[in-house]
Amino acid sequence: MTDLHETATNNTVALPIAAPSYEIRAERGSDVAARESLLDVCFGASRHARTCQRLRDGRLPAEGLAFSAVVQGRLVGTIRLWHVDAGGRAALMLGPLAVDPGARDLGLGAALMNHAIAEASARGHGAIVLLGDAPYYARFGFMPRKMTDLALPGPFERDRLLGLELKPGALDGSRGIIFGSGKWARKAAEPADLAHAA
Repeated sequence: MTDLHETATNNTVALPIAAPSYEIRAERGSDVAARESLLDVCFGASRHARTCQRLRDGRLPAEGLAFSAVVQGRLVGTIRLWHVDAGGRAALMLGPLAVDPGARDLGLGAALMNHAIAEASARGHGAIVLLGDAPYYARFGFMPRKMTDLALPGPFERDRLLGLELKPGALDGSRGIIFGSGKWARKAAEPADLAHAA
C-alpha cells in the first residue's frame, strides 16, 4: 500500500494528502479483459505487431510472475515476465509494463518493476531482458552491457535492448537470437473438435 504523501515548499510543510492506496497482486483470470483494454490505451492497436510480441504469442507468462496493480478494485497497472532463451542462456523477458494514464502519479510503474524484479530474484531466476527506454530502466539496474551480441527476431532499436543480471554472470557469453521458451498456452477447443469428441 502507498503511504501518505507530504510536500514541502520553502519553509512550509503542507498537510499530508492521502493518495489512493493501491495493491500489487498476482494477476487473476478476471483481470484479463481489463488488462487488454489497458494495453490498448497505452500502446494502441499496433502493439500486436511489435517484435517482442512474437516472443509472447501463444505462450504463458512465467509462473508466478504476472502482476496487476489495483486501485479501489479497478486494474490500473500490469507487468508480466516471460521465459526466453537469450543466446543460449535462460532468462526472463519483461513486458509489457503499462499503467493507466490517470494513475501515473502514484509511482505504480516503479512499484510494479521493483515487485517483479524482487519476485523473479526470489524464484531463483538469473537475468531479465527487455526492450525499452534506457534512461527509465537504468534506475532498476538494466544496462545495454552484455546485450551487444544478442538480437531480437525482428526489427528493434539496438540501444533499447537492455539486461539485468539477478545472479552475477547470468548473461556471460550470451550470443544470438532471443526466442520464447516458455510453456505454450493450451488452445481452446474449437466447436468442430467438441462435436467430434461427443
